Amino acid sequence: MIGYVTLGSNDIPRAAAFYDQLLALLGARRYMESETFVAWAVAPGKPALGITRPVDTKAATVGNGVMIALVVDSNEKVDAVHRKALELGGKDEGAPGPRGLEGFYAGYFRDLDGNKLNCFCMKQG
Repeated sequence: MIGYVTLGSNDIPRAAAFYDQLLALLGARRYMESETFVAWAVAPGKPALGITRPVDTKAATVGNGVMIALVVDSNEKVDAVHRKALELGGKDEGAPGPRGLEGFYAGYFRDLDGNKLNCFCMKQG
């Protein structure tokens, strides 16, 4: 259902370097790129994550209540992605651990532009 999502950035090269390393942990690589836009995906036709300089030329800002969730297949991968985000300069928004629903394990962080993301695993019991 979702083709791709984009996050605003005021520094595309800096943000691209962050996501190159972070999304490589999920098996994603760049598949679309221009001077003002970069997108990553694990395969053609799969949902993608992009960064963009706003078309209206105003500064990119963080959307209150907006969050991108990255799904993985293990709690260990959640831990690794969260740890890598912090190593790359991201900010912790909630250490990895069980959350709410049984089997739901997630870690929350902000990227270098302040956009909120999480990485999660949902184990069916």
